[in-house]
Amino acid sequence: MKKWFNIKHLLIVMCCLVAGCKQAPVMPEATYACLAVENTDKTITNEYSATIKGRQDIAIMPQVGGTLTKLCVSEGQKVRKGQVMFIIDQVPYTAAYETAKANVEAATAAYETAKLNYESRQELYKENVVSEFDLKTAKNSMLAAKAQLAQAKAQETNAANSLSYTEVKSPADGVVGTLPYRVGALVGPSMMQPLTTVSDNSDMYVYFSMTENQLLNLVREYGSKDNALKQMPEIELRLNDKSLYSEKGKIETISGVIDPTTGTVSLRAIFPNKGGLLHSGGAGSVIVPSTYKDAVVVPQSATFELQHMNFVYKVVDGKAVAAPVQVLRVNGGKEYIVEMGLYAGDTIVAEGVGLLREGTPIKPKQAPDATQMAQPTK
Repeated sequence: MKKWFNIKHLLIVMCCLVAGCKQAPVMPEATYACLAVENTDKTITNEYSATIKGRQDIAIMPQVGGTLTKLCVSEGQKVRKGQVMFIIDQVPYTAAYETAKANVEAATAAYETAKLNYESRQELYKENVVSEFDLKTAKNSMLAAKAQLAQAKAQETNAANSLSYTEVKSPADGVVGTLPYRVGALVGPSMMQPLTTVSDNSDMYVYFSMTENQLLNLVREYGSKDNALKQMPEIELRLNDKSLYSEKGKIETISGVIDPTTGTVSLRAIFPNKGGLLHSGGAGSVIVPSTYKDAVVVPQSATFELQHMNFVYKVVDGKAVAAPVQVLRVNGGKEYIVEMGLYAGDTIVAEGVGLLREGTPIKPKQAPDATQMAQPTK
C-alpha cells in the first residue's frame, strides 16, 4: 500500500514539473521579404468599347426625279468632290431648259419694245402730242415687260439647275458605299433609301462612353474638361480582331450631357486612316491612359483578402500588424494602387502574407521592387 502511494506521489510531482516548464511558446523570428512604401507616378490604362465612323457619312439623294440612265462609280471606289456619280434621264430637263431660254429671249424682246415705246412717248409728251395718261400707260407697259423678263430669267435658272441636278455629284472626297439602284430604276427626292453613301475615311471618328464616375476622375486629374482635352496623351485603338491599330488617336470632344438612361457620357476621338484599314461602321475598343501622381503602388502578393476587404501586414516594432487598405486594381491585377491605408515611409511584408499571423516577429530582408514582383514567373 505504501509502495502504491509513493508511485502515485512521484507521478504527481512529475506532472507538476512538466506543467511548470510548459510556459507560453516563444515564436521564432523569421525572415521575410519586406517593401518600403514610396510615392511614385503610375500610368494605367482603361479600355472602352467603341464604334468607328467616317469623318463624314453623306447620304446621296437625288434632287430631281427620273429614270437612272448611268452609274458612273462602283462600290468601294474613291471619289473626289464634284465627281459625277449618277446620271438621271436628261431629256425632259434639257427640253425644259431650252423652253426657258426661249421664253427669256421673247421676254427680252417684249421689254425692249415696251422700253422704246415709253421713250417715244416721253418725247411726244414734251411736244404736247400725247397726254400724260398715254405716257404713264407706256411706262406701266414697260415695267410689266421688265417683270416678265425677270420671271423668265428665274425660270431659266430653275430649269438650268434641274438639268444640272440630273448629274448627281459627290459633295466631298470619300469612298462610295453600296449601290442599291441600277440603270433603269425610277428615282426621286422623296425615296426612302439614298442612291449611295459617301464616307470620308481619310480620318475616322471613334465614339466611346465613360461612366459618370470615370468622367469625374478624369476632370479631377486634369482640373477641367477643357484641360483634359488639351493635355490628355494619345490613345490607342484595339481592332475587332484584338490587334492594335498602328496609328494613335486623340480625344477631340467630350459631351456635356450625361445620358440619364445609361449614366454615361459620350466621347469622340479621331484616328488617321491613311492606309484605309478602318471602315465606317466597324467596332473595337479604345485604350485610354491615366496617370496617378504620387501614388502608392504595391504588388498584389503583398495583400490578402478577408471578408471582401484587402489587408497588408505592416512591420511595426519588428512585428506583423494587419492593416486594411483601399486599393485600385491595375496592371492586369498584378499590382494595386493603394488609395487609403498606406503612406510613404511604411514598411510592409511583400511575400508570404498568407502564412503570417498578427504579431508574428519579422526580420526584414530586401524585396524586389513592385514592378519586378508584378512580372509573371517563368
